[in-house]
Amino acid sequence: MITSKNLHFSYSSQKQFSFPDISCSDKEALLILGQSGRGKTTFLHLLALLLQPDSGNIHIAGKELSSLSSVERTNIRAKNLGIIYQRAHFVSALSVLDNILLSSYLAGNKQDKEKAGYLAEQLGFADHLHKKTTQLSQGEQQRVSIARALMNNPNVILADEPTSSLDDNNCQKVIELLKKQSFSIGASLVVVTHDQRLKDEFPNQVFL
Repeated sequence: MITSKNLHFSYSSQKQFSFPDISCSDKEALLILGQSGRGKTTFLHLLALLLQPDSGNIHIAGKELSSLSSVERTNIRAKNLGIIYQRAHFVSALSVLDNILLSSYLAGNKQDKEKAGYLAEQLGFADHLHKKTTQLSQGEQQRVSIARALMNNPNVILADEPTSSLDDNNCQKVIELLKKQSFSIGASLVVVTHDQRLKDEFPNQVFL
């Protein structure tokens, strides 16, 4: 479960954000919609403990996280959060498979090749596992990011524009897989997007 309350963040005196309170329980999904410039990615980065709020609180699995040290935040992020970034971050020297397994390694978990293969099959890039990520299209890279985020059975899955580079068919597949996987592992799923195709897929919605 993830909740936030009274979150405020500023880049400067001219660029300040106040965010609505959210609550997303285990096995639930929440869609956060907003146009460009409304702070969607900033909000997700606060929830992902990548940014420190000026004020307000974030709880994950009942634990208050806003005041943790940077080391504690990194450990929580590695073990409890699955993050799907808008722009994929890969180690270019590694294969697609090894990039997926890297999240397990960094969290100190078993590197489960069978699960990586299953996720690749479900997301439609099983034939690319031994390629370099630079050989993939943007849409394929996005699907690899999703597989990597699901590897550690996180408590919370945070997705920043996970369908922005996908056609309608793959958009539907990705959202169905995200909801199915988050439900099966008992995770909270929070999707931040401006993609209007997703409005009918999530009964729980917040608008920025």
